[in-house]
Amino acid sequence: MRSKRAVFWMAACGLLIAASSAPAAWQTPGPVDAVQQTDQGVELTTRSGAVLRVSFVAPDVVRVRMTPRRWFERDFSYALAAAPPVLPMVVEGDATSAAIRLRTVQPGGSWVVVETRPTPLIRVFAPDGRLEFAEDSRRPMAFDAADGAVETSVQREQTELYFGFGEKALPMSRDGQYMTMWNSDTPGYVPGLDPIYQSIPFFIALREGRSYGVFLDSTRRTYFDMGKTTPSRYTLGAAGGELDYYVFTGGKDHDAHAVLQAYTRLTGRGLLPPLWALGYQQSRYSYTPASKVREIAQAFRDKRIPADVIYFDIGYMDGYRIFTWSPRDFPRPKELLDALHAQGFHAVTIVDPGVKVDEDFPIYRAGKPWYTRTAAGEELHAQVWPGICAFPDFTQPGARAWFGSLYAGFLDQGVDGFWNDMNEPGVFIPSGWTKPVLVHDPAKTFALDARHDGDGLPGDHARYHNVYGMQMARATFEGLSKLRPQQRPFVLTRAGYAGVQRYSAVWTGDNASTWDHLAMSIPMLANLSVSGVPFVGADIGGFTGSPSAELYTRWLQAAALTPFMRTHSAIDTAQREPWTFGGAYDEINRATIELRYRLLPYLYTLFSESAATGVPPMRPLWFEYPRDVGSWQLQDEFLLGADLLVAPVVQERATTRRVYFPRGDAWIDWWDGTRHEGGSSADIAAPLDRLPLFLRAGAAIPTSPVAQHTAEMAGLPLTIAVAPGAQGEGRVYQDAGDGFGYRNGAFEVDRISVHADRVHLDVPAATRFRRIAALEFLGIDTAPRKVLLDGKPAGETAFDAASRRLRVTLPPRPVRDVELKR
Repeated sequence: MRSKRAVFWMAACGLLIAASSAPAAWQTPGPVDAVQQTDQGVELTTRSGAVLRVSFVAPDVVRVRMTPRRWFERDFSYALAAAPPVLPMVVEGDATSAAIRLRTVQPGGSWVVVETRPTPLIRVFAPDGRLEFAEDSRRPMAFDAADGAVETSVQREQTELYFGFGEKALPMSRDGQYMTMWNSDTPGYVPGLDPIYQSIPFFIALREGRSYGVFLDSTRRTYFDMGKTTPSRYTLGAAGGELDYYVFTGGKDHDAHAVLQAYTRLTGRGLLPPLWALGYQQSRYSYTPASKVREIAQAFRDKRIPADVIYFDIGYMDGYRIFTWSPRDFPRPKELLDALHAQGFHAVTIVDPGVKVDEDFPIYRAGKPWYTRTAAGEELHAQVWPGICAFPDFTQPGARAWFGSLYAGFLDQGVDGFWNDMNEPGVFIPSGWTKPVLVHDPAKTFALDARHDGDGLPGDHARYHNVYGMQMARATFEGLSKLRPQQRPFVLTRAGYAGVQRYSAVWTGDNASTWDHLAMSIPMLANLSVSGVPFVGADIGGFTGSPSAELYTRWLQAAALTPFMRTHSAIDTAQREPWTFGGAYDEINRATIELRYRLLPYLYTLFSESAATGVPPMRPLWFEYPRDVGSWQLQDEFLLGADLLVAPVVQERATTRRVYFPRGDAWIDWWDGTRHEGGSSADIAAPLDRLPLFLRAGAAIPTSPVAQHTAEMAGLPLTIAVAPGAQGEGRVYQDAGDGFGYRNGAFEVDRISVHADRVHLDVPAATRFRRIAALEFLGIDTAPRKVLLDGKPAGETAFDAASRRLRVTLPPRPVRDVELKR
C-alpha cells in the first residue's frame, strides 16, 4: 500500500495535501496546548484535539503513542507478553515552552525532547547524549481525518541500514525498500514480492556500527518506506487506529544484542523447544495411505539416515475435516503412531482454521458460539479445502479455549506436534468469480468488514487480520500446554505477528524449487531471527516445483544448520526424500543430515541462550560484527551462534565459492583446518559433498556422535571441538530434552575457556547428563610434542594430518586443564 500522504508538505503546520485527486485530509496534531503527567506517562494535548503520550518502559526504551481523537483506547496489545511498565520520569518544561524534556529517574537512561510548535516532534537521545531518533520536521507526525490513517517520518542518514521486518522476500538489508505488513497467502512467491505470510513491524537500524530499533505496534495494514521515496527519511504508518511505536536505543553499547533483548523483553521469548523438534523432519503434501507413511519411516531406518519427525498434511483427514482421520487411508491411527514412536519418530499433523459447515460434523456444531461473523452478524462462510467453512474468531478467549481443547483426541492417539496452516487467513476465490485473480486479491481472505471480538476491543477484520494466524497458534499452544503440562509444545505456523515467538516456530511458506529461492532463504531466515523469532526454517527443495538432484542436495546443506530443518513439497511434485536421487546423492545427503545431528548439542545450547536472552541461534554477520563494513550486507553467509560461520553454495554447478571472514577473529576450516584471518576473503573449495563451514578461533563447541534420532543421543558421550590460537569460551547446556524440569534446576551448564593452547573445563565431578569424553583441536598443523591433562601426559591422542585435527580422549575422572605442548 502506498502512503496516502503527499511527497512534500506545503507548510510545517501540516494542512492537507492530496496524494491523488481525492479530497485532502492529512493534518498534523498542531501546537501543544496542554502538558499533563499521569501514571501512564506524559500527555500532550494539541490544538487539533489529538493527544500524544510519551513514556519510558525501560531506561533505554521509549514509547510514543498518538490518538487523533481526544482519548486513548484501553492499552492492549497482542504483541506484548505483558502490559508494558511505565517508569517514573522527570519533566522539564510545559505547554508554553518551545520544547519539553523527559528523562527517567534511573541513572544511565535515555531522554526525550518533544518540540511543541508548530506541531510535536519527537527526539530520542541515547544515555551518552547522542541523538538516536528524530522525527522529520519536513514531514511530521500526522493523521488522515477522513479514514483515520496515521504515520510519521524519521530523519535518516543515507548510509543507514535496516534489518528485521520479519518475513520478507527481500535482500538482507531493507534500506531503500517500501514494505507492507499484511499477511497474505502467496504460493510460489517470487523474490521481491511483498507482502507474504508474516507481519512483524519491527526493525533494527545499523548506523556506523551502532544500532537502535523501532517497533510499530499495529495489527492493521502498516507500511514502511525506508528511504525509497526520499533518501533523507523513512516513513512508518498504519491504515487506522492509533500511532503506537517504541524506540530502543540499544543501551550503553548501542548494539543490536541490547536492542533485541529489550524488544523480546516486551514481546516475549521463544521457549526452549523439545530436543526432538531440532532433529531432521520429513514432510510431503501428502504421505497417504498409512502404508506409505510406514514405508517412508522404514526407509529412513534401513538407510541409516537420521530423522525425528514425519508430517501428516491434509491428506490424512476425512474430507479435510479438521481433527479427523480418513477411515479408508488411516483406519487405525493410534496403531500407526505407536509404530512410529517405536522407531524413534514423532508425528506432526496439520490443522487449518476452516471448520467444514456440516450439521453432522460435531466440531462444527460445537463451535457455533465462537465463529467469526460478517458485518451483518451472520456466521462468516468461505471456501477452503473442506468446501464451505466457518472460522473460529481466535481473538475471543472462549474460541481459543474451545479450539485448544480439540487437540485432546489427537494427543491421546499419539500425535506429538501441530502445524497451523492457511491462517493468514487464506481462503479460496469464490466459485463463479469472473474478475481477474490478483496475487494479493482481496477475495483471498476475509471481508475487511467481518467482525472480531478483539479480546474485548471489538473491531473489523481490517484491524485484526494480521493477528489472526498468531492467535490461532496461541490457541494451539495454550491448548497443548493445558492438556500436556509436562511436555513442551511444538507448534508450527505459517502466519504470525510480532510476539509469535511465544507460541510457535515459523517457516517461510510455500516457496519455490529454484536457485533464487535457495539463495533468498538465507536473508529471509536471518531477518526473521533478528525480528525476535528464533525457531525458523524454509521448505528444503522448495514447496512448488521439483528440484534437480543438485539443487536439493545444496538446499539440504544450506538448511542443515538453520534452526528448523524440514523437507516439504507440494502434491504435484516429484518424490523428495534424502535418498530419492540415488547414487552418490544418497551418501552426500546422509552425511549432511548427520552433520546436523553431530552439532545438535551446540544448537540446543544456543536455543537455551535464546530462551533466556532473545538472541537467536541463526544470525546475520553484521549482528556480531557491527563495525565490520564487509559483513553488513552479505546475502549468502550466516552465523550459527557466534562461533560457526556457515557459507552455503547457492549457485548452480558451483564447486568453489568466495567466503568473507568477519574482521576481528580468525576462522578455522571445519574440514581441513586451514586458518583464515578476519577481514579477508578466499575462494573455498566446495565440491558437492561439502558445506563450507568455519569455527571461530578461540571457540569451543559441543558435538556428538551420530544418532539415528534424538532419543538415542542421551547415552552418547560429547566431544568438544576447539579452535585454539586465541582466547575464548564455550558452553554446553544439557537437560532432559523435554518437559520443564530445567525450570526447577534440572539442567547443567558446562563451561569451557580457551587460552591459546590451553583449555580449561569447568564441569561437575558427577554429571547427570552426557559426559564430555574428548576434545578435538582444529587447525593443528603438526602433532604436538605432548598433551598434558592436569599437568600429566594424556593417555590417548590421535592426530590426523589431512584434516589438521588432534583428538584427545579424556579419562573417566574429572579433568580441569588440557594443554598442548608444541
